[in-house]
Amino acid sequence: MSRALPKYSKRRVAIIGGAAAVALSGAVIAGTALAGQPAKGDGAQAARTLADPGTVSCPDVASRLPAVPASAKAEVNRNLALLQTQIQEADTRLKNTVGQGGPNFVNNAILGPLKDKRVSTIDRIALAIGRKGTKPAGLDALAPCALNAAGGTAAGGGQAQATATPGTGAEQQAGGAAAGGSAAVGTIGCPDVASRLPAVPASAKAEVDRNLALLQTQIQEADTRLKNTVGQGGPNFVNNAILGPLKDKRVSTIDRIALAIGRKGTKPAGLDALAACTLTK
Repeated sequence: MSRALPKYSKRRVAIIGGAAAVALSGAVIAGTALAGQPAKGDGAQAARTLADPGTVSCPDVASRLPAVPASAKAEVNRNLALLQTQIQEADTRLKNTVGQGGPNFVNNAILGPLKDKRVSTIDRIALAIGRKGTKPAGLDALAPCALNAAGGTAAGGGQAQATATPGTGAEQQAGGAAAGGSAAVGTIGCPDVASRLPAVPASAKAEVDRNLALLQTQIQEADTRLKNTVGQGGPNFVNNAILGPLKDKRVSTIDRIALAIGRKGTKPAGLDALAACTLTK
């Protein structure tokens, strides 16, 4: 026969039971946090990552130049200043696009276009020096830039923690969407340069033909890249990572064509207007 507990014993049992329930609840909450809930510090780390994407670093060109002829000094200095402006613009874009695109967004939309711009600008520097002196060789090796990693940014140019997972949100409307969707990527259309050229001197024909062929190769490469990157980047991916770099390459190639013709004839003007290409669906 069970024995009735005194009133104070019942109160003690109730208190002990309540404490056990509180302890159990605490264990469940702690277990949930350990099972995948982010700790408070993780949010702070993510905030640091977004606030500090790193900076763009490029090789110094000025220190690698030979003696600059006086007649070329103004043009060389103007292009050296342009190189600095290009880096600053890339740095600004890096900060303004944190969290956009896929893991290769920085390489495709910032470092790649920057390299193409630098190739064109460095070529102009070399040509300016070469008109009255010895044209420096190998300067194109100074065109590629790198990302000085900071926060969660990977040194290879991808934003390890600051970017979204490919295939989510805006990425589903990436290059392919801008080009008309995955089913109809579209093609790159560029103005014809050959038909706009004046008579080409015989001594320049080989160089002109070589650069006209290069223009076609550049379009083919851009077309291939367009098809291979469907679904990557944000809504402006095609302009930033394909059409923009293609235009920069064409500017440099068209400049070489004009200079080749101008050495033995009249240098054609206004050909740079043919550099920009468009996307046809």
